[in-house]
Amino acid sequence: MKFGVIILVFLVGAYALSMFFVEENKNFTIEKEINYPIDKVFPQFNNLQNFTSWNAFFADNKNLSVQYFTPYEGLGSAMSYVDEKDDDVFGDVFIRYENPEKTLKLQLFEGKKNTPYNIDLKFIPKNDKTKIIWYIHTPKQSLLKRSLNLISEDYWVNNIDKSMKNLYQLLGKKVDKEIQRENLKFDSLIVEQQDQQLLLGINVSTKNIKDALFRNIVINHNKVANFVKMDLHKKNDEYGEPILITDADNFKDKEVSYFYGIPLSKQEKITDNNFSFRTLNPSKQYVIFYKGNYAGRVQAIQQLLAKAKRDTMRMGDLQQTFLEEPFTESNTVMKLSLPVYK
Repeated sequence: MKFGVIILVFLVGAYALSMFFVEENKNFTIEKEINYPIDKVFPQFNNLQNFTSWNAFFADNKNLSVQYFTPYEGLGSAMSYVDEKDDDVFGDVFIRYENPEKTLKLQLFEGKKNTPYNIDLKFIPKNDKTKIIWYIHTPKQSLLKRSLNLISEDYWVNNIDKSMKNLYQLLGKKVDKEIQRENLKFDSLIVEQQDQQLLLGINVSTKNIKDALFRNIVINHNKVANFVKMDLHKKNDEYGEPILITDADNFKDKEVSYFYGIPLSKQEKITDNNFSFRTLNPSKQYVIFYKGNYAGRVQAIQQLLAKAKRDTMRMGDLQQTFLEEPFTESNTVMKLSLPVYK
């Protein structure tokens, strides 16, 4: 027994001695290049919702639940995460500094540690490509935990390799969508036949004054998108573009009610009573594609209403499909659809 204790003490002492030669923290640099321009790449980093959609640490763990905090992009953005099946996996991410399209400084706090990973990112445009330099500064480790520094660099390299591949695929899909957008004919009224759609979303009532409505839409978009991506673990190709459903002429009212939902392929069991499913039935629709300030959509809506009135058609609820996520009020891209019936 005594001999075993002596051996154990000797091994612990030898390990502790060896750790004196291991740095208490580690700094390393990883350089990557991606074949997309800086204006496409940077928003995938300074918006934490975008960041978690392709970063392998978050995207590959189906048990992670993530909560985002305003502002949703740029300096001051923050998020927290927790593994619902592993109490030891949780943390917070903060954007501490932003120089648009040039540099970002993030901090990652893991678990109960008070010292963060400091992640400095430098973006260098190279024609239609972007070079990204990751400067990783790991937290200081106690003497007996310094062995973690021996494997941390390999972990980060593998994670960033996989993440950049995910980002490349994601941007490829976004560029394809943008090409399709360029072929759209804006401000022209057309007739379409809508297929049945299943939406998961929330019911909302809010004031319709100045920019209050759009701010409210942004908040609820983030709630629904976060629930679909993080709680239901849906990838980008497993859900559609968000749709706001409301009375067609309520733009004149002081208070508006609407349903904000995201299309899914099938109904699933959900435990959060704030969310519900809604079915859009097949219908003939008068459609206008609109691009511009959100308030400017009113003129396009009036065109749809006037067309339905001239044709003596009954009308359903107006559908506002956001072809680009609603973040900037002055630059919305949407499809305005008015179901009509004889």
